[in-house]
Amino acid sequence: MGLLTLPILISLMLCVVQGSPQLRRTSDRQGQCTYTFTVPSPKEGTCTEPEEAMTAIRELQHEDSAVKQDMDALKIRLSLLEKVVNRLLGGEAAGQESSSSHSFTDSKVEVQRLKLEKDEWENQRSSLEMAYSDLLKEKSSLEEEKERLTERLERVQQRQCPQVAETSRNRDQSTSQRLAPSATGSHAGPVRTSSVQGKGGPSELTRWGTDGVGYQELKSELTALPASRMLPETHSTTGGSENIGSTGCGELTWVGEPTTYRKADNIAGKYGVWMKDPEPVSPFTLDTIWRINTVGADIRQVFEYENLDQLVKGYPNKVYVVPRSMESNGAVVYRGSLYYVRRKAKILVKYDFKTETLAIQKELADAGFHGKYSYSWGGYTDIDLAVDEMGLWVIYSTENAKGSIVISQLDPNTLEVKQSWNTTIRKQSVANAFMVCGTLYTVGSYSSPTTTLNFAFDTQTGVQKQISVPFQNPYGYASMVDYNPTEKKIYGWDNYNMVAYDVRLSKM
Repeated sequence: MGLLTLPILISLMLCVVQGSPQLRRTSDRQGQCTYTFTVPSPKEGTCTEPEEAMTAIRELQHEDSAVKQDMDALKIRLSLLEKVVNRLLGGEAAGQESSSSHSFTDSKVEVQRLKLEKDEWENQRSSLEMAYSDLLKEKSSLEEEKERLTERLERVQQRQCPQVAETSRNRDQSTSQRLAPSATGSHAGPVRTSSVQGKGGPSELTRWGTDGVGYQELKSELTALPASRMLPETHSTTGGSENIGSTGCGELTWVGEPTTYRKADNIAGKYGVWMKDPEPVSPFTLDTIWRINTVGADIRQVFEYENLDQLVKGYPNKVYVVPRSMESNGAVVYRGSLYYVRRKAKILVKYDFKTETLAIQKELADAGFHGKYSYSWGGYTDIDLAVDEMGLWVIYSTENAKGSIVISQLDPNTLEVKQSWNTTIRKQSVANAFMVCGTLYTVGSYSSPTTTLNFAFDTQTGVQKQISVPFQNPYGYASMVDYNPTEKKIYGWDNYNMVAYDVRLSKM
């Protein structure tokens, strides 16, 4: 009993210290009485059996897994909702999730493409601004150079030939007085232009025109200087010419006032060429007129008019499209074919109007092309074809000639060069040139209302000399001057306007 009392006492003491005790009396399997004291723990809850504990743990794990699955599903739903909200904020229509996602991706690609295009346009704009700035600098430099050369020329004239200017004025006045009565007797035309009109056309061409034409104009305005009057008469040593004979030829002594026949009706006609065939072949006649507008990067159309009346009315009989684009306005029509220069090349082309095919293509050896040796007005007029009583000619320059005019007579059937003559007339110092009776004549200015034919080179004698035959540019920008030997007329294209001049040749 004593041994039993001690544990009981100890348990009672613990119960007093820890909390309210419980005394339980039970019988064990052997039938003995057992006393049990239970004291609640201050830290732990109810005690569970091991199996119950494992069951509770499994339930908790299952609940935790379910909560995780719910959380994952909630995250997916939130992600989808976020995409829908972003799509709605971007202005896209709601639809199926898969197609909407694809559309959203396409929109992003489109935005990226537009950004790239914007960057490209910005780069191009920057390049154009830089090019424009460079052109302005070049303009300023050329203006300074022009002033310097003008001053130098004046000093040279004052030092070596102080009376040249006065002599020239006296000669011009005497020539005008001698030719004035004849000028009044020239043939009347549909429109007689005696007063100068402005440079504007049907729609004013900007300074930066098609295919660099505006740049050519700007460059020509800055570099065009009057040809020197101090060049001596020279004799060519490169060859003679065939005997002219009795062909009604003579020296050109007078050019009448221009008659205006038609004004081009669009910007492509600021520059151009129009003409008649001096030796036509059937079905074409001496009345057939050919016209080409030469502003543009791809000049291919050739308009045929039955006669002058149809040209004035604007009714072409046929429009030809040549298979190779032509360069500028150096073309001529001769013996039923169009002769022209291929674009960006030194290749001469013969186009047969009757068969509408290219008959011949021939390279003009050593010729400068595409702006290297143009006339002073520009326009890529490096190679200029011409026709006169002697046949087909080409006017150009080469490296060996150092920019001076070279004249070559061509075989119209093969385009082979028959003979060539070198002059000392700088091609870029004159506005235009044409052939009459085997003699080259040059025009002093393309923009001055009253200028002169200032040089002549006779291929028969090889003599080059200065002349002063009055010539008019009524519209202020003459880009084409060609001679018709059958009609004894000069055809011109002056700032949208198709004009023609009567001429007078001296007796041989």
